[in-house]
Amino acid sequence: MIDALVSGRLHGHASERSGQGGSQYVTAKLKAAVNDGDTVIVNVIAFADKVRAGLLALEDGESVALSGSLTPKVWTDKNGDTRPALDLVAHAMLSAHGQQD
Repeated sequence: MIDALVSGRLHGHASERSGQGGSQYVTAKLKAAVNDGDTVIVNVIAFADKVRAGLLALEDGESVALSGSLTPKVWTDKNGDTRPALDLVAHAMLSAHGQQD
């Protein structure tokens, strides 16, 4: 895993879910810009109460910075092309709504 700080715009809305043991978590997708002007999708999961609440308060397209454990991934699009993606377990966030950690 990589300790990372990632910024971008929320893609869609965050959603709250429950684990098998009853633990609550939030998932979200973030579009982060890369050097060539393209974007990479960051799949976000958050377990910390303040980060979960912060993600749920955001609207589609709002800017956010997240820090946490990052894992690089690859996926195949509908055209058969491989694309990069990132999985982030968010521990802290900063947005126009304030800082949550």
